[in-house]
Amino acid sequence: MFTNNIKKDFPLFKAQSGEKPFVFLDNAAASQMPQAVINAVTEFYAAYKANVHSGIYAIGTRAVEAYEGARKKVADFLGASEDEIIFTSGTTGSLNMVARMLEPEISAGDEIVVSAMEHHSNFIPWQELAKRKNAIFTVLPLEADGTLSLQTVRETVGPRTKIIAITHVSHVTGSVNDVREICAAAKKAGAYSVVDAAQSAPHMSINVREIDCDFLAFSGQKMLGPTGIGVLYGKKEHLARLDPVVFGGGMIRDVSMDKSTWADPPQKFEAGTPHIAGAIGLGCAISYIEQIGIGEIEKHERALAAKARHALSEIPGVRLYVPRNEKELAGIVSFTLEGTHPHDVAEVLSRENIAVRAGHHCALPLMKHFGISGTVRASFYLYNTEDDVRRLAESVLKAANIFKT
Repeated sequence: MFTNNIKKDFPLFKAQSGEKPFVFLDNAAASQMPQAVINAVTEFYAAYKANVHSGIYAIGTRAVEAYEGARKKVADFLGASEDEIIFTSGTTGSLNMVARMLEPEISAGDEIVVSAMEHHSNFIPWQELAKRKNAIFTVLPLEADGTLSLQTVRETVGPRTKIIAITHVSHVTGSVNDVREICAAAKKAGAYSVVDAAQSAPHMSINVREIDCDFLAFSGQKMLGPTGIGVLYGKKEHLARLDPVVFGGGMIRDVSMDKSTWADPPQKFEAGTPHIAGAIGLGCAISYIEQIGIGEIEKHERALAAKARHALSEIPGVRLYVPRNEKELAGIVSFTLEGTHPHDVAEVLSRENIAVRAGHHCALPLMKHFGISGTVRASFYLYNTEDDVRRLAESVLKAANIFKT
């Protein structure tokens, strides 16, 4: 199933392959789109572009059906109900939205807990909320290998904790957090749990009922969908009670001179014209993923990452940032090359027509934990192959020889 043939579904690989085939290993930032998703987005713009929830005419009705059909597709994918799914601009938009939604729940002296492995998008919104409310901002320390100990979580979360926001999968090391246990610790303390699923939703099965999180966020662009579309899941009891933080058309029940009242969730939180094409594309991307099987995708990516770690470990000067329990890692590999800036390594790989990410990956607290300025990151997805791993290792070896002192 996972051969070069699957790449034929993705037109970018043909467009970017010249003398050497194009290898895309920056999937943790943004994945490519299959032709089926491109077609779905193009069809909306070409055949039935209309705003949703307002036009009583044929293409308006079709747009609503496609948009709400995408919402159902997302809800089913997560094990949620449709009224618990809010479309946003991405994971960053989702996390900022929920931070604003929970702001009235926070008082001076309350505690907001995050970890040192978070992406800045799941760090700064909570840091800023703590500043605004004079709350305590607690950063969970990590083990030497960059993992988060459940014991640390349980010892930290207590009566004053009101929010714990945690990533499901580290976008730097691929470490997988036990979010079910972390959410249970939050629930025991009476705190809200917020899960950043940007690196897990595209690659592994997620059921929000089993995790029992209060909120969960992810992006379409990392799971074969368009850019600019994201999802915020929230338990229906929270969405019914909390107030919206963006106001305008489409989210009201009534407006009078002295007050306004809100529509029911999820429309309550979707003011203005949404990214209709993006939502439709995301729904189509989920269908594509489900045809292959999320479990098969996860197994494939983990196998490729394991092969990449092994191949890279044999190159002199390479240091891998690998948690001790490699069996629990997602398809992400981060490394440095001794005496060489990550950007220089990435430039050599780019000349070989290989795309990787280099830098601090919007994870400066984690970089400081490791005592480095950045890494080179290779992140895998369903269209990557063993040949991509071979090309990566050969090119890193070439970089090592170029920069050898």
